[in-house]
Formats: sequence, C-alpha cells, structure tokens
Amino acid sequence: MSVTDVYLANNESYATSAPVAPSGEPPSRHLAVITCMDARIDAYAMLGLKLGEAHVIRNAGGAASDDAIRSLVVSQRELLTREVMLIHHTKCGMLGLSDDAFKRDIEAETGVRPPWAAEGFERLEEDVRQSVARVRLNPFVPHKESVRGFIYDVDTRRLHEVECRGPA
Repeated sequence: MSVTDVYLANNESYATSAPVAPSGEPPSRHLAVITCMDARIDAYAMLGLKLGEAHVIRNAGGAASDDAIRSLVVSQRELLTREVMLIHHTKCGMLGLSDDAFKRDIEAETGVRPPWAAEGFERLEEDVRQSVARVRLNPFVPHKESVRGFIYDVDTRRLHEVECRGPA
C-alpha cells in the first residue's frame, strides 16, 4: 500500500466526521496568509484558525512570488480578504539556496532551464521585508493597509513580527 493509499483511507474517515464549511462563502476573518509549504508548519494550529476563517497560500519559502500574488489578488478581489500575513520560518530549506545553482542542476539533468525563480534567500528578515514590499507595491493587490511580515521559529513555535517600512 502506498502512502497516498493510506491517506485516501484516512479521507474516508474524515469525510464522514468532518465539519462542513459554508459553501462559496468568503473567509469569515477576511485574512489571507502566505507561508511556506514546509511540513512542520501547521498554519491553522499556529494561528488558531478554524475552517473557513482564512485563505492559506503556501509555496516553497512562503515567497510572495507571482503565483502567490495571483492567489492573493483573487482572494482580495473576489473573496473579500483585507488583511495579509506573510510568514517565513527558521531552518527553512530555501535559506542559502542559490537560484542559479538550482537552475543549473535541473538544466544539467533535464536539458531545460526552468523559467521561474526558486526564490532562495540568504537573510531571513530581509526576505520577509522583500515579500511584504512585493505585495505592497503590486498594482493588482487592492488592499495594502494591513500587510505584515513574520518569522515563525520552528523550535519555540512563536511568531516574531518583522518591521517592514515602505508604502502601505
């Protein structure tokens, strides 16, 4: 039995007992969270979120990449979110990753260089500030009044807010 098959069986149990979220409703807390896909991060538990309260957008490193911003724009324009939390974390696999080396390795293996950035970074707080700036400066994001950046410490499980100056 594959790992996927195990989780499909778990889904059968979940489907019979899980609460049903309201259909087609915007997130009740009007919050969008962009965070890392790291398996150690349970955004719902970390923030005390309940089903239906927020959109959680995840990717490698929690970067405010073009695709994360695409999802955020849909979240704000179509589903009424107004506040944004960007959450990076300690001990991230993207910390120290060289985009150029990563792309070279993939190209050497496949013969094709990826057209997208891996979004590796050297300094955690600076990367949070860059992600916040990308959201605040994006012309398609309509609600920028409450865009805040944080670092989640995977050891202490606490959030630390990163001071981010610049346009709001």
